[in-house]
Amino acid sequence: MARIPESLIALLARFSIAAVFWKSGQTKIEGLAIDIVSGSFEFGVPRLSSSAVDLFRDEYQLPLLSPELAAVLAAVGEHALPVLILLGLGTRFAALGLLVMTAVIQLLVYPGAYATHGVWAAVLLWLMVRGPGALSIDHWLARRTGR
Repeated sequence: MARIPESLIALLARFSIAAVFWKSGQTKIEGLAIDIVSGSFEFGVPRLSSSAVDLFRDEYQLPLLSPELAAVLAAVGEHALPVLILLGLGTRFAALGLLVMTAVIQLLVYPGAYATHGVWAAVLLWLMVRGPGALSIDHWLARRTGR
């Protein structure tokens, strides 16, 4: 098993965790729908969906943040951070951002979903510790700068 290339494991981890958060982010916006797995694409100007703020107001009920701000932050985070992870650009930083989001979801929103969130956390921690692998922009930049 030690012969399995870590770069392939990292690529699978990056694609999988990015898909989880991207798909969640897609439920919070309208005007832009991209699903590379199913091959469905709708290009346009993204905007917060009418139900996103209601979701944060009625179901998630996060302390310290208004539902309007929380919905925007979640929608932006669930799109920008997965793209960075998928590209392997700023992977450790992006994984940290998603790990914080996972902790918030686990502790404040769905505490009973620890099995799912534990898997997400394990993947994100692995990416933070081991990095994105050779098939990434981070790796290319590191080789180019001699790091």
